[in-house]
Amino acid sequence: MFAIRLTETPDDAATWVVPVGSGEPQAPGDVGAEVAALAAGIAEAGQAGHIEPLPRPLRSPARVLLAGIGDGDEAGWRAAGAAAVRAAAGDETLEVLLPADAGQAALRGLAEGLWLGGYRYRDATLAARSGEVRVIVSTIEGYAESLTDARVTAETTWLARDLTNTPSSVKNPAWFADQVVAEAAGRTGLTVTVRAGDDLLRFGGLRAVGGGSATPPRFVEVSWQPPGATTHVVLVGKGITFDTGGISIKSREGMKLMKKDMGGAAAVVAATLGAADLNLPVRVTALAPLAENAVSGSAFRPGDVITHYDGSTSENTNSDAEGRIVLADALAYAYEQLNPDIVLDLATLTGANAVALGKRTAALYSPDDDLARALTEAGAAAGEKMWRLPLADDYVENLRSDIADRVSAPSGPGSVMAALFLRDFFGDGRWAHLDMSAPSWAEADDLDLSKGATGWGTRTLLRWLSALHSGQ
Repeated sequence: MFAIRLTETPDDAATWVVPVGSGEPQAPGDVGAEVAALAAGIAEAGQAGHIEPLPRPLRSPARVLLAGIGDGDEAGWRAAGAAAVRAAAGDETLEVLLPADAGQAALRGLAEGLWLGGYRYRDATLAARSGEVRVIVSTIEGYAESLTDARVTAETTWLARDLTNTPSSVKNPAWFADQVVAEAAGRTGLTVTVRAGDDLLRFGGLRAVGGGSATPPRFVEVSWQPPGATTHVVLVGKGITFDTGGISIKSREGMKLMKKDMGGAAAVVAATLGAADLNLPVRVTALAPLAENAVSGSAFRPGDVITHYDGSTSENTNSDAEGRIVLADALAYAYEQLNPDIVLDLATLTGANAVALGKRTAALYSPDDDLARALTEAGAAAGEKMWRLPLADDYVENLRSDIADRVSAPSGPGSVMAALFLRDFFGDGRWAHLDMSAPSWAEADDLDLSKGATGWGTRTLLRWLSALHSGQ
């Protein structure tokens, strides 16, 4: 990641970014008058994320970017930061003139926008943006915590995006597990357990889904246990490293983006690493059931009966509904072995998510009003939208099987039926399910989202965990 540095003195050699909102833009000297005149003549100048360039040839600074901040809330600053870093030419140095009355939320939003908007997938051929962004403040005091929060949020979101963007020719379950071990190794207070082979005997759903692949499944558990923590949160993420649909095979178009089918696992692992980086006094355990859903002579079939970790059974009626089957094992394990206070799962689970809510909004299911409200508020603050949908008991009858405890893919509204299937494994505690298939991927650059994997959920989880800590 490129650096963001706070300083009190602007440098005329850099490109200046002047925020524009509902009030008078603030910039020193002649620049202030020029910016005010330009902004006054452009109706959309203050719109969040709008960039208006002001060339100043043969003068210093030679270029000024007017960046709209909307109402000046955190989301507006995030949009302005993302738009400004995209408008920068190459690796030029940017200096953002933060108004004297801008608070910590403004700086956090700005920094998150700069870092998230500047993301590039970091493989051998595509380098991340280098250089430095300087934020000009009237006094540096009081901003350090906001900048740290923004940096950890961006770093972990970058990690989730990198994991999800990695091609599935590289990203098999063993590779993913190795990445988690390597990331955790540099952080104090984290432990990682990777289960494979005979250690997965009770994980019948995970073994069934991963049984058709040449690369066997893994079950990764990441634990953050700070001293004195009184609340234990378990985060479960779907980790299908590639999804062919199995015997119920997808079309070519349906497979093109299936490297993203482990976006939930990437988000929960990244958020747990972020909790450690922020030293949050909340116990967090991330569970990532990892498998490749492939086609072969050993692939599981429609009609097979699967025995899950808790001993209950599911009749497989569609091998392309594999995500809920691996999540079921992980949820059953969480309740039997971990004694959680709250369980959340994140999963790129159904195409019905996009049908119901479009490309930018996740579906939230929970019987707990307070938990649903807290997650929705955390998502809104973080810039990740969700909408609560009902766990409609009218459809429970559709889950019945003649030969097992339930069928895996019953008829009915797809996202709701998947949530009702998972409800059997959530236990009696507080829980929520997030179907985030649609917002896990962006078709084009869009402010704080870069084309490709979005890392959806990482930001929301960190906001929610931080708020949970504050409320303890």
